[in-house]
Amino acid sequence: MANVAATNITFFKPFLQHYSNFPSSFLNISIPIPNHYHKPTSTKCLSRCHLSVTPEPSRGAPETFVSQFAADQPRKGSDILVEALEREGVTHVFGYPGGASMEIHEALARSSMIRNVLPRHEQGGIFAADGYARASGRPGVCLTSSGPGATNIISGIADANFDSIPIVAITGQVPRGLMGTDAFQEVPLIDITRPITKFNYLVLDVEDIPRTVKEAFLLATSGRPGPVLIDIPRDIQKELVVPNWNKPIMLPGNASRLPKLPEKAHLEEIVRLISVSKRPVVYAGGGCMNCSEELRRFVGLTGIPVASTLMGLGIFPCTDDLSLHMLGMHGTIQANYAVDRSDLLLAFGVRFDDRVTGKVEAFARNATIVHIDIDPAEIGKNKKPHLSICTDVKLALEGINTILEKNAAKQPTAENKRGKGTKFNDNVSAWIEEIDEQKEKYPASYRTSGEAIPPQYAIQLLDELTNGNAIICTGVGQHQMWAAQYCKHKNPRHWLSSSGLGAMGFGLPAAMGAALAKPDAIVVDIDGDGSFMMNIQELATIRVENLPVKIMLLNNQHLGMVYQYEYEYGDGDSLHSYMGNPSNQAQVFPDMLMFAEACNITAARVTKKAELREAIEKMLKTPGPYLLDVMVPHQAQVLQLIPDGGTFKDAIKGAQ
Repeated sequence: MANVAATNITFFKPFLQHYSNFPSSFLNISIPIPNHYHKPTSTKCLSRCHLSVTPEPSRGAPETFVSQFAADQPRKGSDILVEALEREGVTHVFGYPGGASMEIHEALARSSMIRNVLPRHEQGGIFAADGYARASGRPGVCLTSSGPGATNIISGIADANFDSIPIVAITGQVPRGLMGTDAFQEVPLIDITRPITKFNYLVLDVEDIPRTVKEAFLLATSGRPGPVLIDIPRDIQKELVVPNWNKPIMLPGNASRLPKLPEKAHLEEIVRLISVSKRPVVYAGGGCMNCSEELRRFVGLTGIPVASTLMGLGIFPCTDDLSLHMLGMHGTIQANYAVDRSDLLLAFGVRFDDRVTGKVEAFARNATIVHIDIDPAEIGKNKKPHLSICTDVKLALEGINTILEKNAAKQPTAENKRGKGTKFNDNVSAWIEEIDEQKEKYPASYRTSGEAIPPQYAIQLLDELTNGNAIICTGVGQHQMWAAQYCKHKNPRHWLSSSGLGAMGFGLPAAMGAALAKPDAIVVDIDGDGSFMMNIQELATIRVENLPVKIMLLNNQHLGMVYQYEYEYGDGDSLHSYMGNPSNQAQVFPDMLMFAEACNITAARVTKKAELREAIEKMLKTPGPYLLDVMVPHQAQVLQLIPDGGTFKDAIKGAQ
């Protein structure tokens, strides 16, 4: 760390105090490893870990913690675990009890700081923790028992790993003496989750619990965020001990994975590339989540247009004139056109995944590519950049903006047609006009047919009536892409969607977590009938918790995206994508209103376009949870579309 601190420390010190991913002790890092350390008493697996520091309490933790136990009072391992969570500032746990985790639930019941939210399925619990983390920026915490309870959260762990979401998943395990004997509800969770966690633990000594929890929260939130698993045998949970809260963390070797400070010379080279570029584009992804202000300032200084990934929606407002909205397979024509024609691609916090690039060798084929990302594994993995910096995008943008501001102070600014003064507008004005021609030529469009409700129109209307300020959660499928395309996305952490894994059933429980994280926000789950059915049981949780989640269900009685692909690339038959009752296709089946009624949730169905506005207004005004079943035609398609492995030239444009 000494070498890092010595690199341009004067230049970067003003930025470090704003670096939200690290504790405030960032400039005074120590990695204490006791002399008596020998054989570890817990099993750990490290994956994609970038930081090792002495942690401070998480944001939200009380400044002076008051324990319910006397300092020298022995207490169960389960009580130590819960107090460790309290010390990290945890207020909500999404926990489903079972034989191997009952001790932890009993300890949670004794806590005055943490409320357990009981999901109706373990997958609903981890997706709720995921939604909580995405909406708040704080780690989400879920708790399950062993065996099937633990394996039910695997999709949620994989989702958090894909999308870099900080989650601490805690699982009960069979007693140590039964491990390895194929005991009832025993699964080797460490082995199962090793490839899809950032770090995982099997706790084999009760005295390790305080340190383990500290490390878990530190690792989940630092560097590239991600899921951390803690597996705790039941006998450990029962064991009595006086905890040592001052045990140092033990992460030897991880200091080398600390994201480096960007070198000033590299940032100056990026500024030089911008100054000579004629067709620059920013390609912004989820790695920019904590630097929305810095990105907006950068665009204000340079006048460079921004194309966002699915994960990046809202980080730069789609309402801005310089927003190209989403790029990629289902992105806008102007975004994909701009990347295809660009001579400089500024890739900030992205991973060049296949749904963005299509045929990767043809992606931005004429551009000089600058890639800034916190994860060294992503640099050059899919697309080789000409200049790369492995660092936090926030630090890099702060440094670049400082250089731009100093340069701007020395030279008069020009004004483009939007009246925004920047040094570089004289270079890119013609480029912006060229892109605007594409916007005008290929606007987002869809077909209408009589009184049938176009799903895109329903989303536009919802966005209008919420003024674009709602937290939007989605499942996965056509409705997800329509919501991405037709919502305005003005703010970060207002778009919650399973992007990398594409997990159906995500929307409803994620909305549950978001509503708990942001109780004053409007939270809407835009869902499809297929995705909604996968975690429909969480209606019961939402009702019992009285969460004001609004559900706008775009019900086409099909797995819409599957049907679209069958229609486009198959023989046009609906093979196994019809979700209704084949013997009575005129009937709405299943009747979603009856599910809502069973959970005492207000619900309504709308079938005509003329009645939709009033129906959405009523949904938004009704206190508590509400389900609006919007019947839409199954023939509606997600356009524009670049086929798998295709290029911008293969794009299917316009209304179907």
